Formats: sequence, C-alpha cells, structure tokens
Amino acid sequence: MNIEIKSENKSFDGLNRQYTHRSNTLDCDMQFGVFLPEKALQGNKLPVLFWLSGLTCTDENFMQKSGIQKIASKYNVIVVAPDTSPRGESVPDDVDKSYDFGLGAGFYINATQEPWKKNYQMYSYILEELIPLVDEHFPVDDTRFISGHSMGGHGALTIGLKNSELFKSISAFSPICNPSQVPWGIKAFSNYLGDDKNQWKKYDALELVKNNKPNLPILVDQGSDDVFYAEQLSTVSFQKQLNAYDSDQFSVRIQEGYDHSYYFIATFLEEHIKFHLKSL
Repeated sequence: MNIEIKSENKSFDGLNRQYTHRSNTLDCDMQFGVFLPEKALQGNKLPVLFWLSGLTCTDENFMQKSGIQKIASKYNVIVVAPDTSPRGESVPDDVDKSYDFGLGAGFYINATQEPWKKNYQMYSYILEELIPLVDEHFPVDDTRFISGHSMGGHGALTIGLKNSELFKSISAFSPICNPSQVPWGIKAFSNYLGDDKNQWKKYDALELVKNNKPNLPILVDQGSDDVFYAEQLSTVSFQKQLNAYDSDQFSVRIQEGYDHSYYFIATFLEEHIKFHLKSL
C-alpha cells in the first residue's frame, strides 16, 4: 500500500508526520497522523498506540492538542491517529450538516445501509487496512495498544474487545459506553445499521462485556463535570459491569472537576501510556 508524506514537523527529537493514501476500504482518499520517536527514526522497533478521536475531529486534533509527542518520546512509543470518517466530495454527509453524524462521525463501525455502506466502513478500515499499512511502513513491533476519546473511546473499547488478539490493552477518555441506548449512538446506528438492534449490540461496549469477561486490561477516565456525562456516555453502567468481574485489570475512574476537553486528556495521558506499557 502506497502512502505519501503530507507534512512533517520535528518534535521532542522525533518526527510528527501526516500521511495520505488511497483507501480501498472506504473508497476515498484518507489521511492519518504518526509520531515517530527518535529511537524509531534510528530503526528500532517500538510499540504502537492507535488513537481514535471523537466527533468533529480529524487526525490532527490529538496530535496538536494532547501533548502526546513529549510523552511518546519519553516512553518510546509510536503513535498513529487516523481520521474519524471517510471524506471527499463523493462521500455522503448528514443532510442537515449536523456534527454528530456523517463526516467526522464515522463511529468506527461498518455501515450496512444505503447510502452509507459504500464509504462508512471505519471498523474494517482500522483493522484490515490501517494496521497492515502501519506494520508495512513503520518500525513497529507486535505490541499494539488502542485508546480514544468520546466517539473514539467507543471505537477503542469495541475494536479492542472484539479483537483482543491484536492488542495488549485498551484505554479511553469519556467513551460512549452504551451507544445503543443514548442519543448520539441511536442516531448513528439507526442510519448506518438500520433497525435491527441485534446489529447495534455488536458495536456497543456495555453489551460486549455483559456476558463476556474481557481478557485484556482496560482503563477508562471520565470527568465528573463533563456536560455529556449523564445523557450520552453511560459510564456508571459500564463501571458497574466491569466491577462485577472483580478484577484489578479493569479500572473506571471518575476524575473530579474535569470536563470533556483536551485539557482533561492532556492531564491524564501520561498515566494512560504508563498503563499500556505496564500491560507488557
């Protein structure tokens, strides 16, 4: 698979790059961000963190706002941040141009309904295209972690839980834990997946852990002052379900006074990287 460098910036002795490529899975051009620590530039194979961003975001938000470069350089982790949806003039969007559906809101699922199914195959894109592409072009070892924020937290949880053989651990900030029961998820799933709610459950983190104990470590951080906490995220229900397994591998932390922003993410991001490395 061919990729092209769109931009490059030195940061903390490493390189922050943005790449473009043609995605056969999504039938459009895509871009993704990569941070390569100095050791990676020297040819050393390193662990890789896949970061999935939230509604309205592109591949750039996390790379520009989180401060990940300093942390990734310190702990020698390669970071990959894909875009949040397919894009382009031929890619359908919400007719009302709403922020919570369509462009910038792919929800990391495989759409089955028209007109979305041709392009909105983000679940397969991450697993079947992006991961092999990263393995081919970058000095990564077989140690993968997955993390994300909000809609991307939902993506990290569901992709990680359903593909535990590919990842060592999962973490998330403010994830949509039970999308089949909240407004953001109901809107997206109704359009992308249709009316069959059994299909919805396949992309719902709470449903995935109800009857199956996860077999890899999970860390979730949720801000108590998040404006979406009560209506959209279902954090407490997810926390109760994980607590029922009585395992120190699972931790859902409510962080007092923090909101839904990148100020929150930047505060605890180093702890998440240390959590992932501890899983080794």
